[in-house]
Amino acid sequence: MRIVSGIQPTGNLHLGNYLGAIRNWVAMQDEWAPQSSEIKRLQQLAGIKSKQESANESRAECFYFLADLHAISMPHDPKALGENTREMTAALVACGIDPDKSTLFNQTQVPAHAELQWLLNGTARVGWLNRMTQWKDKAGKNRDGQSVALFTYPVLQAADVLIYQATHVPVGEDQKQHLELARDIAQKFNNDFATEDAPVFTLPEPIIPPAAARIMSLRDGTAKMSKSDPSDMSRINLTDDADAIMGKIKKAKSDADALPSEAEGLEGRPEARNLVGIYAAMSGQSVAQILGDFGGKGFGAFKPALGELLVEQLAPINARFNELRQDREALNAILRKGAEKARAASAPTLAATYDALGLVR
Repeated sequence: MRIVSGIQPTGNLHLGNYLGAIRNWVAMQDEWAPQSSEIKRLQQLAGIKSKQESANESRAECFYFLADLHAISMPHDPKALGENTREMTAALVACGIDPDKSTLFNQTQVPAHAELQWLLNGTARVGWLNRMTQWKDKAGKNRDGQSVALFTYPVLQAADVLIYQATHVPVGEDQKQHLELARDIAQKFNNDFATEDAPVFTLPEPIIPPAAARIMSLRDGTAKMSKSDPSDMSRINLTDDADAIMGKIKKAKSDADALPSEAEGLEGRPEARNLVGIYAAMSGQSVAQILGDFGGKGFGAFKPALGELLVEQLAPINARFNELRQDREALNAILRKGAEKARAASAPTLAATYDALGLVR
């Protein structure tokens, strides 16, 4: 089983990133193991060692990367991008990503990502890219004024996972369309340039976390918590100290009604549902358990409890991050080590793609 996922190094990691993605990355790094016959079949197609052959039988192979090539699809500050890449590396390690268990790297140091994107551009179709929801959202009405990189962004995403023969990709609901495109590109390439018995690419399956997949803004319970929101009060950054966390939770948008005793009572109350959901995700309790404790109480009682829980849970991450971010050379070394492993893992697929296309190397 081979898992691949990435995150753009633009701004600080926030609570939504942690609960919706990073915490699940850590769990997959530590706990996931191949089990089903379908996974074994995919492994054989991808050339991945079987469970019996693997030197590390208890875990899936995890490739986690900083998507710095994706970051240049939009206007950016070059100096800030380099620093953000290192800071994001520190944040991921502080959250529990272990460079000795997972392959952690940035795209730029693995040229196969960009090479494969170009090779796949011959297979991807303009109509497919025009239908991408995120292209429509980010481009807005000024599509002609956007970069080509923003339009072809999904092809690079496809290359990101196909180059490693990923069997599974953790995605949120808003990214399912991109993975479906990656599968379409892989399937068409296999149909056009390979055989059923010897496909070039594995078709990756989605992993959609069942809980805490969408953490919403503290200022608007209908909008996803985002690094791009201009208001810092809309999110809990993993770099926030205790005072900042408590202040943001106390000022988080809520309503005047008491919390209900049952989950059905959260319907039509997006801010209340979001805050209770955050408490559930951080505490490991169910929404029903939390409402059993706080049902009938107002936010004047609930918000301080939520703030204290966040401070307690995030303090070790914050401390580790602040320690790691000071050591620039150590962070560079982590990325170099991961990139070396990633380059080795990507080489067979890139070679097979060139050969399938009839390109002389």
